[in-house]
Amino acid sequence: MRKTTILVLLWFSVYCTIQAQKTEVLPEPTVNHSTMIGFGKAFLSDSYLSPLTYDGMSVTLLHDRIKATQYFGGELLLQQQFQIQTAITKNPTASASEYYGDIRFHLNGYYPLFKADRFTLLGGGGGALTLGGIYNVRNSNNPGSLKTSFNLQLSTMALYQWKEITLRWQLTSPFAGMFFSPEYGHSYYEIFTLGNNKGIVHFGSFHNQLALRNYFTIDIPIRNVTLRTGYLGDYLRTDVNQLDTRIISHQFVIGLAFESIHFGGRQVQNNPSINSSYYR
Repeated sequence: MRKTTILVLLWFSVYCTIQAQKTEVLPEPTVNHSTMIGFGKAFLSDSYLSPLTYDGMSVTLLHDRIKATQYFGGELLLQQQFQIQTAITKNPTASASEYYGDIRFHLNGYYPLFKADRFTLLGGGGGALTLGGIYNVRNSNNPGSLKTSFNLQLSTMALYQWKEITLRWQLTSPFAGMFFSPEYGHSYYEIFTLGNNKGIVHFGSFHNQLALRNYFTIDIPIRNVTLRTGYLGDYLRTDVNQLDTRIISHQFVIGLAFESIHFGGRQVQNNPSINSSYYR
């Protein structure tokens, strides 16, 4: 009887442990996202439009989203950045203007390379898609220059926690991709109307395309919100078909950062711990 009782108790303990493991709900990783606006200076130099360098004010709207994934034991971070940028510039004598605008989407994955008490260094990469252009009001024949590209890129991120303040620094550079550029003296009328589109798409790498994205932020918690501020700098140079282009911007960014948990499907409708405002 004593042996039977011990075996029953052991079996019951094992059964309860297995059932507890089956019903255990793993914590859902939070999503860190922020929307920021940036103000700063832009420098435009495009030999297709003008031999002069134009400079002026630039404005940026940036949405930044970071979430932990299920890959590599939950260590892999996925970052998405969506940016809209505009700039109004003038030549050195302020006698002509150039307008610049672009839309960018960055998707990068990061894996921790080194972890300390308050410091984390991550490395990774991904892709970036850009669509934009420069418009020169003085030119009548060829007033615009299209800027579009797709690149694979390498990136690194460093995070440091100082008291309640979080500092982040990111450095990103493309290493291979494709970008658009006409030939010297090649008009857009020939390309899009007459169909003379030979030599407008180029393989881009360090020999004809250099770019660097420098991103630094500081998160400061203030009561129920987190203020995020920092610096965003972009440098791009392409040299192909005897055409040299430089687009440089330096911007101060500021906005709010939030942590949220995203649920969908049955996670919302059948979860008693979530009080949905929509699914009643």
